[in-house]
Amino acid sequence: QVQLVESGGGLVQAGGSLRLSCAASGRTFSRYVMGWFRQAPGKEREFVAAISFSGGSTAYADSVKGRFTISRDNAKNTVYLQMNSLKPEDTAVYGCAAASSWRPLIIQDTFYDYWGQGTQVTVSS
Repeated sequence: QVQLVESGGGLVQAGGSLRLSCAASGRTFSRYVMGWFRQAPGKEREFVAAISFSGGSTAYADSVKGRFTISRDNAKNTVYLQMNSLKPEDTAVYGCAAASSWRPLIIQDTFYDYWGQGTQVTVSS
């Protein structure tokens, strides 16, 4: 199995940037689709971004497209989420997830097999 640990969250002002990291302990990290999800208070968990096995394909929620960038370094067993031009509505707990599905990209949370504990991102106005 895969264990995931997120880091990099914190408090930033609107317009600022953060880079989240998700470190995986599994030996087959490169064979997993990786995704980022977030959940704000009072809201359902929502898809943020996903990246394919090799990193050649990515997908983003419309709300973050153009501002967030997902990437992965399979040699380091790490996936990243670079968040720029942050808005107060980006405030949420961000979690990474890994999917062993054959699908190259996954945006539905129920298709992910492993989840990290989450890291808090707070954007002040």
